[in-house]
Amino acid sequence: MSKVALKINIAGRTYPLNVPESEAPAVSKAAADINKAIDLLRKNYAVNDNQDLLAMSALQLLTKAQAEAKPTVLGPDYSDLEAALEALRQDLNDIQ
Repeated sequence: MSKVALKINIAGRTYPLNVPESEAPAVSKAAADINKAIDLLRKNYAVNDNQDLLAMSALQLLTKAQAEAKPTVLGPDYSDLEAALEALRQDLNDIQ
């Protein structure tokens, strides 16, 4: 898999990255999302320190990502129990 060189700008700093070509759009979008979160926080709160803005943005974005990624909770698997009960039922029928 080929790698592509990217220069990502986050909070006014440029970071050179080498990422797999297939991941380049996701990395660029992630950087854009981070910058958008920083801009929103800067506009809505009296915070100008980039480190504080980055920390708050990271917390906000990760919390959102985790909430969206919660797996669907499935009920318990009773197939083994059902099979054992069926075998017991068969045994009881055979006795009668």
